[in-house]
Amino acid sequence: MKKHIPNLFTLLNLFSGMIAVIMAATDELILAAFFVFLGIFFDFFDGFFARKFKVEGELGKQLDSLADMVTSGVVPGIIMFQMMLYATKGKWFMELSCETGSWQDYQETYYYFIPFLGLIITLAAAYRLANFNIDERQTSSFIGLPTPAFSIFIMSMPLILFYSENMFFIELLQNIYVLVGITLIGSYLMNAEIPLFSLKFKNYKWSGNEVKYVFLLATVVMLFLLKTVAIPLTIILYILLSIIENKLHKKRG
Repeated sequence: MKKHIPNLFTLLNLFSGMIAVIMAATDELILAAFFVFLGIFFDFFDGFFARKFKVEGELGKQLDSLADMVTSGVVPGIIMFQMMLYATKGKWFMELSCETGSWQDYQETYYYFIPFLGLIITLAAAYRLANFNIDERQTSSFIGLPTPAFSIFIMSMPLILFYSENMFFIELLQNIYVLVGITLIGSYLMNAEIPLFSLKFKNYKWSGNEVKYVFLLATVVMLFLLKTVAIPLTIILYILLSIIENKLHKKRG
């Protein structure tokens, strides 16, 4: 019975991702974000229980990647598509009443193809997940930005537009060039040869886990002070701390 528990959580991740796809495709971006976060929550616990019960296997590994492909690959691509769709038109879903985003509405304009660039995220996520399954270096750390981490970054954007009062970030996320830049940079980082630390703890001592504890503490503080704006900033902090740790490790070596 124990060996099926991790797979059950993986399937719950996939189920959440499928609901998020429907929500994202129908402009319910806040609900889509909620179900993606729920899916990532389940994704964390499938690995946790697999290690706890010592039932890690090839089936679970492949199933986990397939679920992540939906939750952290397909959904972020659709979300970015929707955000670019409105950015090119200069209108935002939260300002529209009965008028909803439709690609057909944009076909007469020269920039109608731009929103499809958001789907590069899905392609990059698929490549990363496939590569992750055959890369034996990523057992205790990551090479490149994990798909759930970048998915969290993308999912935070509609939350900022709805709930944040920080006009700088709101205007930033309404700029089509910024959205294209996030798409391209994030897609690159998912497949870049950049070592990033994992939040898996072999033990809970300070020594050897300094970067992890600093990251977790900074995340809590930022969430308290900045609320939704803190979500993408924590992902950026995660990347920066990993780069700093890599440089310090090289100097010590």
